[in-house]
Amino acid sequence: MQISFAESERSTLGIEWEIALVDQQTGDLVSVAGEVLDALRQEDGSEHPQITGELLLNTVELVTKVHHRVEDAVADLLAQLDEVRAITDPLDVELMCAGTHPFAQWFDQQVTDKERYHKLVDRTQWWGRNMLIWGIHVHVGIESVDKVLPLLDGLLTYYPHLQALSASSPFWGGVNTGYASNRALMFQQLPTAGLPYQFSEWSEYEKYVADMTTTGIIDDYTEVRWDIRPSPKWGTVEMRACDGLSSPQEIGAVAALIQCLVEHMSSELDAGRSLVTLQPWFARENKWRAARYGLDAEIILNSAGDERLVTDEIRDLLVLLAPVASRLGCSAELAQINLILEHGASYQRQLRVAAENGGSLHAVVSSLTHELRHGLAG
Repeated sequence: MQISFAESERSTLGIEWEIALVDQQTGDLVSVAGEVLDALRQEDGSEHPQITGELLLNTVELVTKVHHRVEDAVADLLAQLDEVRAITDPLDVELMCAGTHPFAQWFDQQVTDKERYHKLVDRTQWWGRNMLIWGIHVHVGIESVDKVLPLLDGLLTYYPHLQALSASSPFWGGVNTGYASNRALMFQQLPTAGLPYQFSEWSEYEKYVADMTTTGIIDDYTEVRWDIRPSPKWGTVEMRACDGLSSPQEIGAVAALIQCLVEHMSSELDAGRSLVTLQPWFARENKWRAARYGLDAEIILNSAGDERLVTDEIRDLLVLLAPVASRLGCSAELAQINLILEHGASYQRQLRVAAENGGSLHAVVSSLTHELRHGLAG
């Protein structure tokens, strides 16, 4: 099987943002995505070109166009968010984003009536129905297929940094899970989800997809749901590890970090230098540590097994990437990583709100909807 990798301009980016629909009074999820999407149809009756549905009817997804600068991608998302609010505000529906909803129950949710979603749930059963989770996906353009797999392996080294910064799912079904990102460990239960295999040649990836399709595990490569994956149709590497982010500042910060990392590593490859890569067992351990401990995680840095607090690594990384951010025009957005470190990642903020309100998870939902409407510092 040959899989063509589309031409894409280097380090351009696109962002996908999953948004939950919640009742303004109760804070619980509401399955009104169909009504929202119908109201957003174009004059000719066609679907909105950028705002789409997802697995569950409690979710809409915002998808940017291709952009050179993070600032423009975030502005694209916010314009779409305004379009959605024009429909949801009169319905007394609020918008929220986090890796999980603090107290909603999976068995109360309605699956979107599309064949691929019904097929997914039919095959995966309990785990498929439990996918009451939200994330943010960032695509970065890669100019050569020869760079794709080395960059994917290089990004695995920085997986815990991104997971810790975005961790926003400490609660599940009304329970404090003890994890910063319960979503990270739930999503990997799907058959093709989780960490990617570390292939050295594009032909190995093609053989993997061929094996998976021959045996009926997937219909095509789009059903390979790795945390970081090639996206051949768009000519990108797609970072899917991050929990849903509740504020525009966090989206800009995390997207800038991903864009800068890819550009930095691409330049390293251009210079003939090898990227720092980890053994698969170290990459797996780092994922678990970041999901469990978030910004308090001690992560493994290299193949020698050296370890360090992830927040110390992030601060040094910001210094390293500053010249790259300047070239890409995202210095302001990259600097907003410090806003997350100062205010706490979303999981920390949610736990703090619950503690300050007698354990009220309704208060947590209110804080998340407030952050989405007014921003992290609002």
